[in-house]
Formats: sequence, C-alpha cells, structure tokens
Amino acid sequence: MPGGSASKTSTPQVRVRFAPSPTGYLHVGGARTALYNWLFARHENGVFILRIEDTDAERSTDESAAGILEAMRWLGLHWDEGPEVGGPVGPYRQAERLDLYREYAQKLLDDGKAYYCICTPEELEGRRKAALAAGLSTKYDGRCWQRGNRQPGPLQRPGVGGAWGAVVRLLIRDGGGIEIADLVHGPIRFEDADLDDFILLRSDGMPTYNFAVVVDDVLMGITHVIRGDDHISNTPRQLKVYEALGLPIPRFAHIPMILGPDRSRLSKRHGATGVMAYQQMGYLPEAMVNYLARLGWSHGDQEIFTQEELVRHFTLEKVGRTAAVFDPVKLEWLNGQYLRQAAPDRLVALLRPFWEASGVRREELRRKDDAWLQAVARLFQDRARTLAEIASSSRFVFEEKIERDEVAVRKVLTEGAKARVAALLPEIEALPTFTAAALESLFRTRAAALGLKLVDLAQPFRVALSGKTVSPPIFRIMELLGWNLVRRRLEEALKEEG
Repeated sequence: MPGGSASKTSTPQVRVRFAPSPTGYLHVGGARTALYNWLFARHENGVFILRIEDTDAERSTDESAAGILEAMRWLGLHWDEGPEVGGPVGPYRQAERLDLYREYAQKLLDDGKAYYCICTPEELEGRRKAALAAGLSTKYDGRCWQRGNRQPGPLQRPGVGGAWGAVVRLLIRDGGGIEIADLVHGPIRFEDADLDDFILLRSDGMPTYNFAVVVDDVLMGITHVIRGDDHISNTPRQLKVYEALGLPIPRFAHIPMILGPDRSRLSKRHGATGVMAYQQMGYLPEAMVNYLARLGWSHGDQEIFTQEELVRHFTLEKVGRTAAVFDPVKLEWLNGQYLRQAAPDRLVALLRPFWEASGVRREELRRKDDAWLQAVARLFQDRARTLAEIASSSRFVFEEKIERDEVAVRKVLTEGAKARVAALLPEIEALPTFTAAALESLFRTRAAALGLKLVDLAQPFRVALSGKTVSPPIFRIMELLGWNLVRRRLEEALKEEG
C-alpha cells in the first residue's frame, strides 16, 4: 500500500519525493529541488510524491503548509500520490504517521539495534563541557548502552505531563564507514568514527528528522533521494538507519545550493526568495520553472524550454557540481520572453489584479469589454518584463484625465510643437477612418511637407496622450483610445503651460 509498506520488484519504478518543512514560505531553492524531482519522475515515467515534514510542532504551521501547496500548484508541480483528504489527493504529512515511526523504533529496540537513554539534558551538557575542556570528543559516550538499558520491551508511553521517560538512540557499531555513489557529486565516503549513538525518538515521543525521513522513504518505496547538498551531513546518519533496518539504500543526488549575485548564500538581502513573491511581482509560472530548471542544469546552449522539452531532456548527469548564482536580471529577461508569447485572453485574466493595484478602478475594468482589454494587452506585452510593468505602463489608457511628466512637457510640448498639434487636429478629425494605418499615413505626409522627421511630429502627441516620452507605437495608442478621448487629451495638453 503506498505510504504504508515497502515492496520489492526486479526493476522498480522510479519514485521520488519532495519533503518540505512547513516553517515558512517555499524558498526558490526548495522550489528548484521540487522541480528537479518532478522532472526526473516525469522523464523516467515515475512517481512524484509530496510529503510535508511537520513533526516540529513548535515551528510548523498550517499556514506555511498551505503556502507551500499553493506555490507547488502555481508552478504546475502536481504530485501523484497521497492520502485522499476531502477530494483531491493531498500530500503525506508526517504528523499523521507517528505510529509508524514508533513501530520501527520498537523493531530496532527488539533487535538490539537501539536502546533507551535516560541521560538528562543537564547531564549531557555537563559532559559536553568537560570533554571540551579536556580536548576530547563531545560525541555521546554511549553511557546508557553501557548501563545495560538495552533490554527489549514495549516502547515507553507518555507519562505524567506527556513526558517520555527516555529517548531512543540508535546503536552505532564502528564498521569502518560507507561510501555512496552520489549522482551529482560522485563517490562520497562517510566514516563511522564521526558518528555517535544519535537519537531516533525524542523524550516526547516525536521522531527526529533523520529517523522519520528513512522510515517514510522506505515505506513510500523511494528509489532516488534528490535534495540540496546542505543535506549531505545528514546522509551518514540516515545510512545507519537503513543498515539497522536491513533495508536497501536508495540512490542519492545532492544538488549544489543557490547563491546570490555576491556569491553568498541566497537570502532576503538579495531580494525576494519566496516563490510566491514572484507571482505577486508579475512573473509567469512557466518563466519561473524555466529559470529554476536552468539554475544548475543545462542542455547545450538552449535557454528557453517548453515543459515538454524540460521533461524530455532532463537528466541528473547534466546537473552541475558547483553552486548556481541567482540572477534576477536574467529571470526578468526570461519572463519578458514568455510575456511576448502569452495569449491576450490569458494576459487579461492575469492582469486584472495588477491593473487594480496600479490604480485602475475595478468599475472601469468591468466597463471595458474583453476585446478592448486584449488589445491593450497585445499593445503593451512586447515591451514589458512583468505583469506589474504592463499594468503600470498601460494605466493611462484607462484614465479620463492623466498627469503628464513635467520635464517631458517642458522639453517636448514647446509652443512650436503645440502649434503643429493644433494645426493637425482638423485633419485628424477629417480622416474617413480613425485607424493606426490612416493616422500613420497622415502623419508621414504632414511631416514630409513640414520637413520634419516623423518622430518630431509624433512625439508631442505621445506626451500629450500618455503623459510620458516612451510608449508603444503612438498611432496604435490613438486608435485604442478613440477619437473623442484623443481630442479631449490633446486640447487639455494645448492649454498646459510648458
């Protein structure tokens, strides 16, 4: 049964998992780890599992768990397996699996491979300080094993106040060491002498990370553990649990961390590190997926990938061994490429909250039909790098009265420019059709007659109509606004003092 018991096959199906702790938002580093697991599973026609590791009751929150699920869904990293909770398949949650961890701890106790430790925290700290003062190892000295606290028996249950009488430690016998063939870093060797008899169950009965992870990976049939290389230090302890349980060890692939532009570990000082912050800034999920995939993995010189291409080409052999550098400028560029390809109807749906955030009234958005809004999206999507930028730069097309940049007005709307605008107004009004093509033809004819460059004649119109010196093609802007609004804005501009 998935998530409940291990099974053996001659050619096991690839099964991977992403196992975040719900103690905060989904970090971009975690998102990349999730993506690499997802891509590997899809490439190998395997299974991708989401497991919420929420045994740290003090730090884990339902809000964080919900945020992680939201981010996973936004990125399109849908998981394949989990308990049915009120409909869609939910992720596994460690807090709902405590009996399983205790069952495996009991097995290790019964087999003489684990033992109770009744050393108090005060005793342990005292011995640690004494060892430091004497220049000796601060590892746990196995005192409770030597005391004979090793007899099999029922796992102790919470006592008064919910406290357990002891912790359960794994017995480490020095067998020299073990080596894994890491699929990213190559061979990595761990020495038994570097380990002590570490804790499996705490005194409150909760499992430690390194114990719960192994039990879950065994029961879920995980074949490949793909995770950040900050977990390499956890690997030897987990290997010892596998050994003690007599179970096969999965393949490991430890992915190098992500650094900020200054090559220090990526943190808030480098900007947003939470995945959903990029949604809020106006990034598209496919751009984020593309960027994260390329952040440490490559396929020749190709930069832009469809999801299907990522799945087809992704292999762990192409993941680099060195840390990747997060470049927000490149992500912004990549998002711009995806914005240019986005369908106008999708853009309009995505842009609505950004237009409102930029100051466009909701009533105004409701008043405009979808065809007009899609025309706005098409007009501005080629120049923008984010949805927020589209919303901000296009806001003027919704406004009845605009604020013009004072510097632009003084520089562009000179008295001579105003005279040319005023002279052209009757000719614009006389056009048989108020289209971008008809307007451009008129402006070119008039510019040639006046001995001006087209831009010199058009730029005063741009400032008058948009309030800025930069915008999409001004003739398309005029067609979008319509003659009545164009005339009103031009007349207002002619009255402004330069």
